[in-house]
Amino acid sequence: MTNTLEALTVPLIQAPMAGGPSNAALAVAVSQAGGLGMLAAGYKTVEAMAAEIDDVRAGTLNFGVNLFVPESDPSDPGRLAAYAAALASMALELGLAAPEPGPFSDDHYAAKVDYLVANPVPLVSFTFGLPSADDVARLRSVGTEIVLNATDPEEISAADALNPDAIVVQGAEAGGHRATHGQAKEPSESSTHELVTLAREYTDKPVIAAGGVTGADIAQNHFDAGASAVQVGTLFLTAEEAGTKEAQKDALLSGQYRDTVVTRAFSGRAARALSNRFTERMAAVQVVGYPQVHYMTAPLRAASADNPEGLNLWAGTGFAACQLRPAAEIVDEFRSL
Repeated sequence: MTNTLEALTVPLIQAPMAGGPSNAALAVAVSQAGGLGMLAAGYKTVEAMAAEIDDVRAGTLNFGVNLFVPESDPSDPGRLAAYAAALASMALELGLAAPEPGPFSDDHYAAKVDYLVANPVPLVSFTFGLPSADDVARLRSVGTEIVLNATDPEEISAADALNPDAIVVQGAEAGGHRATHGQAKEPSESSTHELVTLAREYTDKPVIAAGGVTGADIAQNHFDAGASAVQVGTLFLTAEEAGTKEAQKDALLSGQYRDTVVTRAFSGRAARALSNRFTERMAAVQVVGYPQVHYMTAPLRAASADNPEGLNLWAGTGFAACQLRPAAEIVDEFRSL
């Protein structure tokens, strides 16, 4: 294992969940409890990312930052326009103007890499694709460890070629956006355990199992198959320190939602969420279109801030295990590993 991961007293990484949940308070709490806290730089400016890093440094020296790799697959303008038209009636019901296709954004990727080279952090992970070999080399030159994401054997092999310090293998059970290398790719249906087992054929790097990890028994099964650590996301959505929207926390804890669905309705990228009115209503017309659809639906989601039926309720298949409790208690569940 790498130095950062070897320093853990609990072999658990808190998943970087963009859009609010993975704030500085959560990252600090997880790291102080013995796991690895992660900041999600996605959808933030460089300045906002830097401020959160400063906040985390005040509480812990062992943490990581996750970056979105800019989308490699182009979105189709015609399909984006059609989806905007399909959203019009929902916008009208909310008293909003008819949506227009959102802009393309690279999420300030290059500037974020530049900042992290100039202001090194212990670990940087990447999702939605792979960084360039040059980006890996620049970050490594300042002592930063590199973690890459993969969702199938082809992606594991591609990640391995960049010689990372570890590879997160994300199974179909995972909540939120799948880490597929390109938005147009249909996510693999392989389970986390299947991917951990397969990974040993494609890499000798440490493997981090992600997706559906809701307890030490599941984690131990992944360790027995060859994983070196687990990445946990959904359980931390209802941690007391998490910045998760209250409506989402309430939905996860209410017992009223029974199913999750993989949907592109909110962002144009495949993501697992609680099935609600929005996912059902847009299921037949959803399109590939990240990040434009994300920006297109943002006003609708903001107008539904208190209504879970209009929100992107990201959640993995194991969401029923969520409890409202301190992050340290979640980490403690995995301390025996």
